[in-house]
Formats: sequence, C-alpha cells, structure tokens
Amino acid sequence: MYNILERWSITVDELSQAILENGSLRGMVFGYVAEIKLRNILKNAGTIASLVKDDDHDRKKKGDLRITYKGHEFKIEAKSLQTARNKVLNDGTFEGVSQVDASDRRTVTLPDGSKLETTNLVVGEFDILAVNCFTFEDKWHFVFAKNKDLPRTNFRKYTEAQRQYLLATTVKVRWPATGIFTANIFSLLDTIIEEQSKNEPKEVVIVEEKGKLPFIAEE
Repeated sequence: MYNILERWSITVDELSQAILENGSLRGMVFGYVAEIKLRNILKNAGTIASLVKDDDHDRKKKGDLRITYKGHEFKIEAKSLQTARNKVLNDGTFEGVSQVDASDRRTVTLPDGSKLETTNLVVGEFDILAVNCFTFEDKWHFVFAKNKDLPRTNFRKYTEAQRQYLLATTVKVRWPATGIFTANIFSLLDTIIEEQSKNEPKEVVIVEEKGKLPFIAEE
C-alpha cells in the first residue's frame, strides 16, 4: 500500500495541522475520504459486480461513482453535510443540510431541448444521491435518495419549464433516515430496476463542456 506520509516525509501531526489550518483543504480531503468510505461500504456488501470512479474533470460523466448491480449500471453522486447547519432535535434525532450542486458550471441540454449553463444538478443526470452523515455523530453513516425524488429549484430566474428539470442546490437530511432518504441503497436500486422493467420513460440530460451560454447563478 502506497504510504503518502513516507513519500512526503511528513508526520501524522504535520498532515493534521495542514488540514486543520486550511478550511478549503479540509473540506476537499473530507469529501474524498467520504467517497472512499462509501466505496468500501458498497464493496463489502458483496452484491456490486463492478465499481468505477470516473475522472472528476470529465463533465460528461456526472456522478462520483458508477456501479453495476443486478446487471444494471447506476451513477451515484456523493455529497456531505454543511456542518454549521447541523442540529439535534428534541427527540434526539439529527437534522442537517446537504449541498446538491456541481463543483463548476457546465452546459446542459434539458429533456425539452433547451440549453443553459448552470451549476445546478439535473433530473436524470445521476441515479442516487448519497449523503454522508459523519458530522452528526462522528460515525460513518450514509443516507440515499433517488435523483427523481429530490426537490426541484424554485429560483425565479429560471423559467418554469427549466425549473422542473433542475434540482435544488440544497436538501434537508435527517438521521436516522426519513422521508425520501433511506439508509438502504439497495432498496432504492431494486425500485429503480422495477420501474425500468415497466418501461417507465427516463428523462435524458446531456452534459457538455463549459460553453458560452448565459450563466445564471442560483442564490
């Protein structure tokens, strides 16, 4: 196993200091560690035929992970909680907010044929949202929701037609999982497979390289 501490000739304390002193680095490292934890959880389940992590810079392959389950390929988008918005409710459960948007703006072609440049994620752009809930209890819990069940944006500068295809940039998350979220990703995958077997139409979104279309930043 490659040891980055040995390669860089640094100690655990020095690496910890660098991460703790630099918020942007801390968030980046934590996000990638969360992806590794998610991959390990999926691998250990023993029901995933393949698991691929695509190049982060390939805008045409949105989704942090691609997995093959029961002969079907699924894209998983992994996100983290906004720690400052975490809270403990009166019943002892936890509530927080997860960011749900792209790291940079890109041109998308919506199912109605219209194009726009946006950081909003799109209905059908991936299959499952995975949110790590580590910061609730300092334990590696994940909750999962189907893309099509996520809330849509209500940002007024998008047209009504565009809003039905654009996901809201944040979503509320509870632990233990409630509402559209579940801790069992395989139950969601089985539901999607069942829906596909009924030939339910799937809306398609095309993600292109950054273009020159007008860009609208969501507030």
